[in-house]
Amino acid sequence: MTQPDYSLYLVTDRSMVRSRGLAETVRAGIEGGVTCVQLREKKLETRAFIETATELLAICRPAGVPLIINDRVDVALAVGADGVHLGQHDMSIGTARGIGRPDWIIGVSAESLADALRAEAEGASYIGVSPVFATPTKRNTAPPLGLDGLRAIRAATTIPLVAIGGINSGNAREVIAAGADGLAVVSAIMAADNPRDAAMELRGHILAAKGQ
Repeated sequence: MTQPDYSLYLVTDRSMVRSRGLAETVRAGIEGGVTCVQLREKKLETRAFIETATELLAICRPAGVPLIINDRVDVALAVGADGVHLGQHDMSIGTARGIGRPDWIIGVSAESLADALRAEAEGASYIGVSPVFATPTKRNTAPPLGLDGLRAIRAATTIPLVAIGGINSGNAREVIAAGADGLAVVSAIMAADNPRDAAMELRGHILAAKGQ
């Protein structure tokens, strides 16, 4: 299986998209350079969650962009998504691997070096390092790890790291320079006046930081 491109990883938040809607915001982000999408829905009922995931899959798959489902392994299975993203209190990686497709992408949130080491040892596809900076889009999180915390996790692990938390065009390059393989953003694209342009700007910073 070809290694997924996590470099510009969009995490959805329907509360930010205004009248344009979730699907059109995601579509615009992909047009601007988003390389991976995580559907995150904490309040949606199961049937509506599946309908939304199906709609996004129809946008992501033709573009070659993986669709990852946050938390809900059942929804990922139901729609044939490319994988799941698990928190520290969600289903274990081993259990998810046992019931999902063999080629599933399984990401795991890590709020500490210990979390990251455990995720890699248990077979995670990538580690979501969270939060790097303080962010209003996620509550009840651990204190920000900062760039030094990200560097420490990079030095101790070998699988891809996707940094999340307070990331935007102003700090994107330094986060990549500190060891992140990808940047996960929410408001920087979802709440942007022009999601396509916002994604293009972030993509440009990522490529520049990687010397591409």
